[in-house]
Amino acid sequence: MVHLCLYLSVKKNDMKKVEIYSTPTCTYCQAAKEYFGQNGIEYTEHDVAADEAQRAIMVEKSGQMGVPVIDIEGTVIVGFDEARIKEALEATA
Repeated sequence: MVHLCLYLSVKKNDMKKVEIYSTPTCTYCQAAKEYFGQNGIEYTEHDVAADEAQRAIMVEKSGQMGVPVIDIEGTVIVGFDEARIKEALEATA
């Protein structure tokens, strides 16, 4: 029920810009993308293993090379932290 309420709250106010910097073999990246899909959250994915320019942007935003890096309207979250993702989505809604 919490997921549905979060989805409706975000959807009601238009989707916010969500970007994920990831690599193909990262299990936490996959978990984050599955979470977004299950909750109807649209996102842009950047494969930092293949794209040096996006990797540089990720490091500039996060200060590190670890993935996933999730950017929700300027709030940067390193790792898959469901509670922080929900908080960022609600704060920007």
